[in-house]
Parts: sequence; C-alpha cells; structure tokens
Amino acid sequence: MSDVPSLYEWLGGMPALEKLTATFYGRVPDDPVLAPIFAHMSPDHPRHVAQFLAEVFGGPAMYSGENGGHANMIRHHLGRSLSQAQRRRWVELLLTCADEIGLPDDPEFRSAFVGYLEWGTRLAVINSQPGATVVEEAPMPKWGWGEVGGPYVPKG
Repeated sequence: MSDVPSLYEWLGGMPALEKLTATFYGRVPDDPVLAPIFAHMSPDHPRHVAQFLAEVFGGPAMYSGENGGHANMIRHHLGRSLSQAQRRRWVELLLTCADEIGLPDDPEFRSAFVGYLEWGTRLAVINSQPGATVVEEAPMPKWGWGEVGGPYVPKG
C-alpha cells in the first residue's frame, strides 16, 4: 500500500472505539473478576478510555488535550494493586467485545492491537503496585503496525 492508514483509521475511528468501550464497560458490572476494579467508575470512563486508545493508535490527541496525557492515565492506576488475573480478563473481554462489534480481524491489525493491549495492561499492572510513581514527562504511547508494516490486502 502506498498510503498506510493509521491503526485508528483502520479500526473505524472514534465511533468504533466508543462502541468498543461502551460494549466492554457495559459488561464489566457482571464480571466477577473486573467488577470490583470498576465498581465506582465515572460514567465518563468509557469515553476517556476510547479517547486514550484513539490517541495511542494514531487518532486525535483528545485524551492529552482533555485529560492530562499518559502521566494522568498512570495516575489512575496508582495504588490499585491490579493482578495478572485481572489484566488477562480485561484483555480477554475487550477482545471478545472487539469481535462482537466487528473491529477488523485481519492478522496484521489484530497483531498490532493485541500487542498494544498486552503492553499497556502489563504497564498498568506495574504502575498499580505499591511504591509506583508517575513520571510526569511520560510520553503518550504511539502504536503502529509494527513488523507487518500495514494492513492485510489480499492480492487478486
């Protein structure tokens, strides 16, 4: 491809991310592993997560502009003592919701998407442990296509 789209463009932009996070967080209250983490979640939380993911995947910098960037996201995880079981369940449920709402399922996109989810959730676990601190200059992650270099386009 001569013009490789961002992951944000490829997945369907903000409408797709808002649908993904609304679907996901709509299921969290009934999930025995995740419900305790999000019991007192703000009604704006799904939108904020959609904005964060949009920015990470090459979309507009709404999260940084409205919510303080990556350092602020880290701040939200401080002191939560997240477990690996909670991290794995978060990824599993988000991927289930991604399938259900029809996010692209080509191997190139899913490789990049899952790569970020694994990296980001592992960082969240680290930043949730006792003694973790916020690096105010922490840059917003920028995730791209990685090793594959772009979306799958069938020849033919």
